[in-house]
Amino acid sequence: MLYHLFEALKDYDFPGHGLMGYLSFRAMLANVLGMLFAFFAGEPIIRWLQRRQIGETIRDLGLEGQMQKKGTPTMGGVIIIAATLVGVLLVADLTNIYTQLLLLTTLWCGGVGFADDYIKVFKHNKEGLRERTKMLLLFGLAFCIALIVCVSPAIPTDNLVTTIPFFKGNEFDYSWLSPFKGQLGVYCTWGIYLVLIIFVILACSNGTNLTDGMDGLAAGTSAIVGVVIGVLGWLGGNVINADYLNIMYIPGSGEVAVFMSAFVGALIGFLWYNCYPAQVFMGDTGSLTLGGIIGVAAVLIRKELLLPILCGIFLVESLSVIIQRAYFKKTKKKYGAGRRVFKMTPLHHHFQKEGIPALIQKPVRALPEAKIVARFWFVEIILAVATLALLKVR
Repeated sequence: MLYHLFEALKDYDFPGHGLMGYLSFRAMLANVLGMLFAFFAGEPIIRWLQRRQIGETIRDLGLEGQMQKKGTPTMGGVIIIAATLVGVLLVADLTNIYTQLLLLTTLWCGGVGFADDYIKVFKHNKEGLRERTKMLLLFGLAFCIALIVCVSPAIPTDNLVTTIPFFKGNEFDYSWLSPFKGQLGVYCTWGIYLVLIIFVILACSNGTNLTDGMDGLAAGTSAIVGVVIGVLGWLGGNVINADYLNIMYIPGSGEVAVFMSAFVGALIGFLWYNCYPAQVFMGDTGSLTLGGIIGVAAVLIRKELLLPILCGIFLVESLSVIIQRAYFKKTKKKYGAGRRVFKMTPLHHHFQKEGIPALIQKPVRALPEAKIVARFWFVEIILAVATLALLKVR
């Protein structure tokens, strides 16, 4: 709103009227606004959640300090969503297609997560939304985003290429995956791209949802990922920077940097209350929103193939669950009793558990929750730096 107000008043000469024309200034302002809103609005929201007795239901899994979290307010993801929206609505270009799609993602994923938390808390149904219903709703969002990206004239898709290291020109052409040539090959390429977009968005949402199991873990790692995506969006939206780094120039994608800056600010403000010991949990309202924003933002700036590196924490968390379930079912069928690869999944709980028979026993002793979270943050920082460094690899 401020951006459009300054644009409307640009013909009037008053001090500072040109600041909103600088993408870097708007990104920094969005970050500060999101952070301050989350910081100052967080405590009243937490008190309201406590008065409504919106507390987390804890299953006793034998984890150290687990039962002490019983009754901690959940659905704190509304703080992240509200703070992000404040920063974006005030300083972003709301006519920009990338901003609009990210706003749609935030509200859609937030709505799905809120419905899930609402059923768990108010309806006293621990299962929440049925898994099939939740995935169907997220699939609907992913399909809409994929369709808009593929057909909208505001998004350049003349050549279906994306940024990836180790390839010539740091670009990968999706047409290389098509087994057909000619017009049929074009249709096949579009189909592959559409399926990939849907997969990325669903995988990111699921990955962040699984990662949200310790105080500050999902919020901290998502903030680090958000910084990198914001930087890549800013670089890709500037023709000079894009040419220097030999990455795709995408007109208008600089607004992704403004959105991600507000997003990171909101997460930092939320961490004030969510770091160990947490005063509030984000719930599915937050975790599904984090993954949706990250996945859609990466797709919009054509960096989706960098996500296995950048979102390595989310990836291994998801893989740990898949591997554990598959191995348990296989060994149960073979030996009559299921066996485990990890002591517990998702992976962060493996380091928090001891005394459980599993193929992987290290570490033997359980680690404190705060140390596990900090180490996961450190690994995510390494992955973030590696992602940016790999752009210079030819």
